[in-house]
Amino acid sequence: MKTLLRIDASLRIEGSHSRNLADFFETHWGKANPGGRVIHRDLTRINIPHLQNETVQAFHVPEEHYTQQNREAIALSDTLIEELKSADQILISSPLYNLNVPSALKSYLDHVVRAGHTFMVDHNGNYKGLLKKKEVFIITAKGEVYKNTVMEALDFQEPYLTTIFGFMGIKQKAIFSLEGTAHPNILQENLNRQKEQILEILKTR
Repeated sequence: MKTLLRIDASLRIEGSHSRNLADFFETHWGKANPGGRVIHRDLTRINIPHLQNETVQAFHVPEEHYTQQNREAIALSDTLIEELKSADQILISSPLYNLNVPSALKSYLDHVVRAGHTFMVDHNGNYKGLLKKKEVFIITAKGEVYKNTVMEALDFQEPYLTTIFGFMGIKQKAIFSLEGTAHPNILQENLNRQKEQILEILKTR
């Protein structure tokens, strides 16, 4: 039985294009994985603070030397990492805010990208991801059209998400990029195209 960890980052609950497409994905993921489990991590419903100095310091303390303060400082990171490790596949839904991911998603990733837990540095100084047997699907939503236009160089969201999950060793299965959400005349065509790609990937057509 597979487990999907779904992470939503849009500030909007109603009318969110990224959430709506993630709902479509989750529905068809369920059809492709009967009996599968979905863990939903909504980043608007839980406060994931920016990293604090106490947390970063605790990351570098050997477990056998933890103080109670250290344990409290890394408790959220531990919880999020265990949740990530429990999943076979991850679904990220993220709008583009100011050319990159929402700050809540960045904070989430800062808590889970952690040496000795999701990546390591070997004796030669090479970085290696530790979550090798997992896959990530990424849904992005953008008000404008970026791909194959002069705007493409301004989209830092997709390159960042591709890189950071790869850094942890997680294989990127697909990106579903819903562009032009601010333009009703082109949105529906792009939405239909992304839904077709989801059906093709999940083989639930």
